[in-house]
Amino acid sequence: MDFQHVLIEKKGPVGILTINRPDKLNALNTHVVQEITAAFKDLESDPDVRVIIITGAGNKAFIAGADISEMKEITPLQALEFASRGQKMLENMEKSDKIVIAAINGYALGGGCELSMGCDLRIASENAKIGQPEIKIGVIPGWGGTQRLTRLVGKTKAKELILIGDPITAKEALRIGLVNKVVPQETLMEEAMKTAETVAKLGSFSLGAAKHAVDRGLEVDFEKAEELERQFFALCFASPDQKEGMTAFLEKRTPKFS
Repeated sequence: MDFQHVLIEKKGPVGILTINRPDKLNALNTHVVQEITAAFKDLESDPDVRVIIITGAGNKAFIAGADISEMKEITPLQALEFASRGQKMLENMEKSDKIVIAAINGYALGGGCELSMGCDLRIASENAKIGQPEIKIGVIPGWGGTQRLTRLVGKTKAKELILIGDPITAKEALRIGLVNKVVPQETLMEEAMKTAETVAKLGSFSLGAAKHAVDRGLEVDFEKAEELERQFFALCFASPDQKEGMTAFLEKRTPKFS
């Protein structure tokens, strides 16, 4: 697929997906969503890529939200399709065995906030503004925002952010657990790459197992969640990661995961 609004770059085991529509603050429309979906699939299917970073072009915005000029006239059925497409895109990110990092460089509003929450880790620049302002234009989040935000920050804070619609600073997002780290704007991609390279050195099987154990465990009761954990734990012992990791530990050397 020829991309107009998405850039793909590969640096060793790290794939970088950049939404490249800075003149529109990287706002999302149907075509951009299709390109993000296709670009992510390309990176995910590359066996040499172990970690994927998603960011936005420019210094002002990660993704400032949906393209309202496109959305204004759509019908309820078209809105349903748009929501379904966005939810599916984020579900694919969550279900991927690859670890996905959001490098939030500015506004992450509406669908931008939702996309970041579909990632495994979130690193924000100090100038980031994050939120779900949909209520201010007469709608609600439609890409899982009402659900992921509640799971990440709790019901009380999620309702405040969704019902009032005011964005929060990166510092506040860190305080409530919405992002993992806040760094200066000029070092954002450097910090994201450091994190990605650290993760990429670890065993891909155990990383995927840990990711899925956490995500799937949140969807069931505690007893079933522990059962999931047991199964993923046991499966690790069928992987080369476990053999290499434990052998390296006993031999007092750095493991070389496949």
